[in-house]
Amino acid sequence: MVMAGMVQDEGSSSVTSSSPLQYFSLMSLSPGSMGSSAYPWLKELKSEERGLYLIHHLLLCANHVASGSIENANHALERISLHASPEGDAMQRIAAHFTEALADRILKSWPGLHKALNSTKIASISEHILVHRLFYELCPFLKLSYLITNQAILEAIQGEKMVHIIDLCAFEPAQWINLLQSLSTRSEGPPHLRITGIHGQKEVLEQMALRLTEEAEKLDIPFQFNPVVCSLENLDLESLRVKTGEALAISSVLQLHSLLALDDETQRRNSPPSVSKSFSSNNLQRILKMKQRTTGEWLEKDPVHIYSPSPDSASTSSPLSMNASTEVNSFLTALWGLSPKLMVITEQETNQNGSGLMERVVEALNFYAAMFDCLESTMPRAIVERQRMEKMLFGEEIKNIIACEGLERKVRHEKLERWSVRLELAGFGRVSLSYSGMLQAGRLLQSYGYDGYNIKEENGCFFLCWQERRLFSVSSWRFRRYE
Repeated sequence: MVMAGMVQDEGSSSVTSSSPLQYFSLMSLSPGSMGSSAYPWLKELKSEERGLYLIHHLLLCANHVASGSIENANHALERISLHASPEGDAMQRIAAHFTEALADRILKSWPGLHKALNSTKIASISEHILVHRLFYELCPFLKLSYLITNQAILEAIQGEKMVHIIDLCAFEPAQWINLLQSLSTRSEGPPHLRITGIHGQKEVLEQMALRLTEEAEKLDIPFQFNPVVCSLENLDLESLRVKTGEALAISSVLQLHSLLALDDETQRRNSPPSVSKSFSSNNLQRILKMKQRTTGEWLEKDPVHIYSPSPDSASTSSPLSMNASTEVNSFLTALWGLSPKLMVITEQETNQNGSGLMERVVEALNFYAAMFDCLESTMPRAIVERQRMEKMLFGEEIKNIIACEGLERKVRHEKLERWSVRLELAGFGRVSLSYSGMLQAGRLLQSYGYDGYNIKEENGCFFLCWQERRLFSVSSWRFRRYE
């Protein structure tokens, strides 16, 4: 399903009993058998077979890393390197980034070596801005999120004369430029609009203020921009300057999950470590028995064949444990205390916050298989911007999910069902997104020619999908008084 684009160049091929894949379980991990010369048929694998080969060894390698078997992990990485490539098809690209992440985790066992190898790496602010701009331009997900968020805000503030919007990640001016243009056409006239933008980089907020002020002046809309330079975890609510009498709306796009690291660190200090379940050799055999199924379809349909979470890891991801998320709950409760008319939240629709490495690797493989597949199906492989975004955004996220722990692991995606529990505990009530928002989002996909993308509605929330795979959720919430 999600990986159909991977095999478009070479066509589909079934895994038969005569396929080279039958030798996977027979291939020893001894150093002497690592090269392609020992197995010349490795060079002749078709696209689907190569994808299965890479999945097999990625999971094998992750299992060795999780169990501390560094030598075997190194041998598995050597095998993967024979086919992984940041310039190849979707699965080859995924493998390249996952191997880099697994290798980085291994290197962290030697802190001095790891620091030395990374001491000269500098991520400039311009690169940070560029990579997020590329994600906005090359994929429709942010465009859809902004459009749906704006429509919900417009409906909530209808008739209001004083409007205050808090943007928990003020990065993309296009979202609010579109809102300003919509407000300028209101029959009752535009309101006085104040936007508070939160971002860790002063330069980003300065650019945002300039663009929005210019647009507001052009449209003759009374406007103020309040920049707050800080990370979300260090946000002082007093700096938001919320005033009595103004209609308040909050927009959070792919931000809340970063706060979960604070809770994880607290829980880690107060509880014993959980034991990760190993990847069984019986599960590897199931890979070899597949017929006429793409790599993505297998990942999507048979995740239980890859990994079954241990009871410990299951308990840490249960909605019943949400009341233990003290930092996140405190933050959401503080936002509730501002009495917003509306809060619209966009988050990744995947659970990558498990305590065990194997659990996170499998979840990340499922999610990023779909992300790489949609790029594979919609743009050429040689586009430099695509490679740059895959490396600087997706690749860094994958590395953070796999190689980092504790406060350092900021990428902690969780599904809407878990965010819903937290939001309700904090006092918010769900507001159904409108059919008008769904229609506008559908028109946007048609106007850009985004084939393969679609939007699903469930319980008043929207899910942004690639084919049938849900990748992002958009939900709307309101201040609810305790009775």
